[in-house]
Amino acid sequence: MKKEYVQVITTLATQEEAEQLARHLVEQRLAGCVQVGSPLVSFYQWQGKVERDREYQVQIKSRLDLVESLTAEISRNHPYEIPEILVLPIVRGSEAYLAWLDQELRSAP
Repeated sequence: MKKEYVQVITTLATQEEAEQLARHLVEQRLAGCVQVGSPLVSFYQWQGKVERDREYQVQIKSRLDLVESLTAEISRNHPYEIPEILVLPIVRGSEAYLAWLDQELRSAP
């Protein structure tokens, strides 16, 4: 059975929160690699008004079979009432990178 890989995206308000989540997900072996991006500006509707906030985007590399556990862990450790959690398929990647990623992740549940 061919393994399927994903990139999960979320955002957090501070670099410290983003890095804490990144480290936690890697330590739990739900993510093989997590990248914390530079601050960005997000605009969104919340409770009837347009908000503007500075956030840090977090890109998480994992496997599809771990998504349920991964998204539950993000939700448990995320300070937002409704965190952004987007799961995107990795259509293709270098064989060496995907083999390394698989080696760093926990076994399928």
